[in-house]
Amino acid sequence: MTRRFLASCSTLLLSLQAVADTFPFKTFSTGPWTPPSIEVTKSGETDPGYIFVGPRGNQPNGTAALIYDENGDLVYQGPTEVTANFKVQKLFNEDVITFWAGNMMDLGFGYGTVHILDNTYREIYTVTLQDNFVSPDNVPRDSYIDLHESHVTDRNTLLVTAYNVTQYDLTSIGGKADDYMLNGMFFEIDIATNEIVYSWNALDHIDAIPITDSKQGLGAEQGAQDKPWDAYHINSVELMDDGYIISLRHYWSGFYVHNNGSVLWQFSGEKGVGDFEIDDNGVFSWQHDIRIYNETEDSVILSLFNNANTPTDEVAATTGLAYSIDKVNRKATTIRILNDTDDVIHSVSQGSYQLMNEQTNHVLMGYGSIAKVKEFDANNNEVMTAKFGDDNAVASYRGYKCQWQATPFWEPVAVVERTSSDSARIYMSWNGATEYDNWAIYSAPSSDSTNNNFVTSVSRAGFETAADVGSLNTPYVQVVARKGQVPLGTSEIVSF
Repeated sequence: MTRRFLASCSTLLLSLQAVADTFPFKTFSTGPWTPPSIEVTKSGETDPGYIFVGPRGNQPNGTAALIYDENGDLVYQGPTEVTANFKVQKLFNEDVITFWAGNMMDLGFGYGTVHILDNTYREIYTVTLQDNFVSPDNVPRDSYIDLHESHVTDRNTLLVTAYNVTQYDLTSIGGKADDYMLNGMFFEIDIATNEIVYSWNALDHIDAIPITDSKQGLGAEQGAQDKPWDAYHINSVELMDDGYIISLRHYWSGFYVHNNGSVLWQFSGEKGVGDFEIDDNGVFSWQHDIRIYNETEDSVILSLFNNANTPTDEVAATTGLAYSIDKVNRKATTIRILNDTDDVIHSVSQGSYQLMNEQTNHVLMGYGSIAKVKEFDANNNEVMTAKFGDDNAVASYRGYKCQWQATPFWEPVAVVERTSSDSARIYMSWNGATEYDNWAIYSAPSSDSTNNNFVTSVSRAGFETAADVGSLNTPYVQVVARKGQVPLGTSEIVSF
């Protein structure tokens, strides 16, 4: 089963040069939002929540942190920037949204910053990383956090990945003694202070993770500083009781790193490799997003996104896999295989596996280079598919479904178009708001009036609501977003 592929092919993994010229996106009268149009189909009962993605393609439209509802309506669009890992996490016992934003390199990683927002969308923490990093272009960065991981732990720290260009002897794999490679690293950062509390890098443990075991072959053009070889491709980190588990895509493996830095075991997707016996159903390759649950001294549940494909090799359907791991007898039993047989997907890069709820056992899978997310029920049946672009033309590094309640600190927006001497069409929206269900419309005698007259109310209709209103006696209008009769936000007074 062992294969090696040229590292030059990995440039597609995250830069994503789109095949299509454009992808469908929406526009609105109330603001410059241009999210991809999303098609949602449901075939069963779903868990509550909003869809969180960070799309990007070959045009700026839609490149932002985005929240949609299950009707396919936009709920929130953040600033136009490349984002990853956009989701809800728990910090100091409060729900927050977190995301990475920065620059993706053609080499398959990125440099950026992790932003943490409260339920008004105020940024309450900004996490950065500075250390002794070397970049392919020798250009210094404000922060060296890689896009692949930004996981909040239950001790209010942030686990992040990083890539450091390192000169290393690659003669053992056919390279030169003075070649360059990417050192796979992870850090644990205290969110409140931005201090590094733990760091680890793979090259310090070459005895346990030798470069000769990497599945990623050294291409003819690889080895220069501006084109370093990526032996490891670290893409997820999570706490275990006495350390961390990391996913190294280019080893088809997860590695358990003890708190003292030593590598205790390897969980490989290739039979006969690593420290665990896996069954035939548990084979995986080129994986992402290893997560663990219900860890005890003797056992743990482990899940992952099994790409099973690269840009140069289509092997099998991409699946979600979960295992019951017997740590004592070193045996892994496959307990879940998630695959929509009516819509077989081959995801060559990126992807995620989110256990949304341990009571319902619903899972949301994001397909990375394929612009889809799918929800599966406890019986492994697909119950929802959301598509937000053409295959291999639009990507979202990961995709999530999260429950979220937010009342933005900014005001709602109203835009008014005159349709006759005393009538108008009013467009209303409140980017990011989840709690209002109707709009109250008022006429105002002046631009600074505080004594306005109620005209009518209309139900919320997706992200932007339009209402035709007649018999307006004044040239000014103001709208109020309400939940029932309770006002939650008021627009500026606008003229028409």
